[in-house]
Amino acid sequence: MGIFSQQLEPSLYNFLKDWFMPQHIEISKLKEGLKSRNDLDLVISFGGDGTVLAALSLFPQCPVLAVNFGNVGFLTAGDREDLEDMLQSVLDGNYIISERSVLACEHPHGTDYAVNEIVIRGATRLIAVELSINDQHIRRVRGDGVIVGTATGSTAYLLAAGSPIVMPELRCMIITGLNEYDFRSRHLVISSDSKIRLEVSEQTHEKEIYLSVDGKDKLPLEIGDEVLIRESNRKAKLIFMDKNYFFHNLSSRLSWFRSGEK
Repeated sequence: MGIFSQQLEPSLYNFLKDWFMPQHIEISKLKEGLKSRNDLDLVISFGGDGTVLAALSLFPQCPVLAVNFGNVGFLTAGDREDLEDMLQSVLDGNYIISERSVLACEHPHGTDYAVNEIVIRGATRLIAVELSINDQHIRRVRGDGVIVGTATGSTAYLLAAGSPIVMPELRCMIITGLNEYDFRSRHLVISSDSKIRLEVSEQTHEKEIYLSVDGKDKLPLEIGDEVLIRESNRKAKLIFMDKNYFFHNLSSRLSWFRSGEK
């Protein structure tokens, strides 16, 4: 079992070691920059959604139990004060594994994988991006940029861009422009077997254009560069204690219920 955190407190690590030792379960600290390991049955991440995304990227196909030490935590199974109950549920086998779509993104610098979203945008000025789906040109997106995300990503950057909220196990892709300069623009939800091509148009006058996958490093793009997006064979596996976790998280994280309401 692996423990993944940006800043793992010694007291927390000692607590986990004391918890799992009587169960004869070995735990090890995991850090970013390490090569992916295939000998892990479970990864427990401590942090916000960014930490969860890093764990899912570093240890693909390994189930991740995410404990929220951040601010929002749509991907997390519970908060810090729920830790003991969550660990006991895992030991008792009282949990579910939610499998999420992962997008493969081929670009001039290589291939990356996204659990949430892929973003092309400019530094300060409007950019134009040609959108094609299954080799059919659809339209030109003209604005601050364009986002292609998963259902999981509908509660991340896409949420801030006005996207619909989609149940995370649904296999689909969501395409939306960022602050488009066109009142006719609409969010587009397409099937998971679609192939998307984004090309930085010659209509773009911005000099600093970049690609970002799940909020990671900004990769520079040039006029005419293409980004190809499709659903990958990978799956992001997240552990939750309750089959209705998604709606509980929405109510909690978005404060949909006022105090005293049911």
